[in-house]
Formats: sequence, structure tokens, C-alpha cells
Amino acid sequence: MPLNKIAVIGLGYVGLPLAVEFAKQYHVIGFDINKKRVNDLNNVLDVTHEVRSDVLKEVLMSRGNNPSNGLKISNQVSDISDASIYIITVPTPIDSNNKPLLSPLLKASKIVGKVITKNDIVIYESTVFPGLTEDICVPVLEDASGLQFNTDFFVGYSPERINPGDKTHTVTKILKITSGSTPETAKKVDDLYKSIITAGTYLAPSIKVAEAAKVIENAQRDINIAFVNELSKIFRLLDIDTKEVLKAAGTKWNFLNFTPGLVGGHCIGVDPYYLAQKAIEVGYDPEIILVGRKVNDGMGNYVAQETVKLMIAKGQIIQDANVLVLGITFKENCPDTRNSKVIDIINELKSFSIHVDVFDPLASVDQVKKEYNINLINSPEAIKSNYNAIILAVAHQQFLELDLDQLKSENAVVFDVKAMLPIDKVDARL
Repeated sequence: MPLNKIAVIGLGYVGLPLAVEFAKQYHVIGFDINKKRVNDLNNVLDVTHEVRSDVLKEVLMSRGNNPSNGLKISNQVSDISDASIYIITVPTPIDSNNKPLLSPLLKASKIVGKVITKNDIVIYESTVFPGLTEDICVPVLEDASGLQFNTDFFVGYSPERINPGDKTHTVTKILKITSGSTPETAKKVDDLYKSIITAGTYLAPSIKVAEAAKVIENAQRDINIAFVNELSKIFRLLDIDTKEVLKAAGTKWNFLNFTPGLVGGHCIGVDPYYLAQKAIEVGYDPEIILVGRKVNDGMGNYVAQETVKLMIAKGQIIQDANVLVLGITFKENCPDTRNSKVIDIINELKSFSIHVDVFDPLASVDQVKKEYNINLINSPEAIKSNYNAIILAVAHQQFLELDLDQLKSENAVVFDVKAMLPIDKVDARL
């Protein structure tokens, strides 16, 4: 099958970097239903900060100079109708009951199903539970296209391994798992990714194996972080510094290096629920997975409650106290606010009738207002300098430049969630 054009469906943290890398060698159409996102990217603006403006500009311009490669960005379905490879990279979130929310994936599958033709390959990168690609997505493709799976069109699965905000482990430098619905398709999918992934590829024996491998990567991290989060609670009661304990234990060659903190975002805080859902469907109660999630989901409330206890111990009046929360993105040095667990800290503090200011220089003011109904402050120094408590919730590098002493009231509490500050500058840390 000649490779004429690649269509990447979904231009978020996963899709855009992937589309850019493919566009250096192939003719790529980046498709997204978000008109503002499409307009921003066509104006060389990536609000996720995953792709540098000069790199994006280069691949956009190269399309006009060389028809064999380059990137076109569009929200028009007609622009992807003549592709031969379709790569779906849309989010796979959870709903308010922690159940897999498949509507973005099914909608993308329906869009692609309407345009695929004979011998096309559809590759999924979105994190799913084992069996979802072939059992749920493929029927949507068949229904929308009128074509027969593994006769008229074929499917691959190559799970994303993007780490938002990480400028070292970028898409081409992370080994890629590949798979396909037939041996021939698997080879084509593997060869395609090999052409851009300098770290190499690993061809899994089946799509279900590749799906399972991806979902357990994040479930494993979630459980390990839950363990150290529980340790941090125990060591606080024993008046032991968790960071120093982990540093000492880390001298053993096979000790796993995990640190306590809030576990949100669209991967670690979500993927375990996909695996748990599938386990429950087949009659197994996934105890460890769900207990790990319970521990991590409760850390925001825990931080807020411990902060209030420390404020009381210092003689602070809780009602109408002023607290500054530093950071609302789901992780450090990244603008992504999806599924941030910092909101749990904020809501718990507000339940004590505390006034909460939130400062995050990386987060989008509009996005935070839309997602959480919170008005970010422009600068803590410009608002007040009498905070009764300061919670460093996210370890943005910019926060090291703040003079917290100028922001605190007398007997103020500083809680350092990520153990970012010197121990003598804080009252507590995880």
C-alpha cells in the first residue's frame, strides 16, 4: 500500500507533536474539531507549549514548498478524505462516577469511518482498556464506512507515551509499542513508526497486548505513588521527613524512586479506572488498583485538612482566613489543568469558610475559569501580603523566585506538597 497521506485526528498534547514529527517526512493533515485550536496552530501558537513556534512554522511552511511532506491543519473532514493512514489521538477521560467516557473516541471513529476507503489503516493511540479497539471502535468504523474489518480496512494500536512538559523525553525519544489487526498490518504500522521514532519500536503480538501494556504502565505508577502517599501520612505522625526517608532508601540499587503528591491529569489519574472497569466487566474485583486510586484521590483533602490543623496550632482564626495556593495545573512546568487534584485542596479549604487565592503563571486564566470557576490572581504580591497559610501545590520552577516571607502574616503556615522548598522554610511537606 503506497503511503500517500497521514491524517492525525486530535491535536492535543499527543496528536500535535506526533503530527509535527511525521510531517518532517510525510504529507500530514492534522485534524481537530476545536476551531480555536486549529486557528491558533495555523497562527503558529501552541498553547500546550509542547511544540516550539519555529518548529511548527517550519512544518507548516514546508508543505507549500514540497508536496511530499509538511503539515496542514484543518477542522474540515473533507481535508482528511484522501488519507491512507488515520491516527486517532483523542482524549479518553472518565465521567463524574469514574467510568470511562468513550464519546470522544467513538466520535472520532465515526468521523474516520465516513472517509476511509479500501486498504486504509486506522491506528489508535488513545489509552483504552484491553479489547476496546477491536470490540468497540471497529464496529463503529464498519458501520460508518460500510467496509469489512480485516478485509477492506485494517486497524493498528500504538499507545501514546507523551509526558507533558518533558522536553527531554519527547515523542521520538521514547520507545514505541506497535501492533496491528493482521501480521501484515502490524508490520506496516511498526515500519511507519520506526521511520520517526529514534528510540525504536516494540512490536506486540496483538492489539490487546499493546492496549494492556499501556494501561498497566500508568496503573503501576498510580499504585506506587499511593504507597508513598500513605508512607508520607505515617511519617508525618512519626515526625519523620518523608523526603529524607526516600533519599536514604534510594541508596539501594533496586529501590523504586517515587515521591508523594497529588495524582491528577489525563493519564495516571484516569487510566487505572479503565483497567478496573474492564476487570469488573469480566467478574474480577480489582482491589489494589481501586485502593490505590482511593488513596491518591484523597490527598487533596488531606493536604487542606493538615494545613487547617497547623493553622489552629499556631493560633490562627480559621473562619475568613486568607490562604494562597500556588499552582493549579496537574503537574509541574506544564500548563495542562485537566483533572487537576489541586481543586480538591481549594474546595476543602473553602468548606472551612477560608478565602482562597490561586496563582499559577502557566495556567490559562480562561480555561481555569471555565473548568473550575476560579479567577486566578495575576500576582500574589499585588493582591495581599497577609496570607495566613501558603500551600505550594505544584512545583513550577517560577515559584522558587517568590519571596514567601513577604506574603505571610504573623504565624503563617507554609505547606510544601512537593517538597520543593528548604525544610527550614516550611511547616510541613508530604
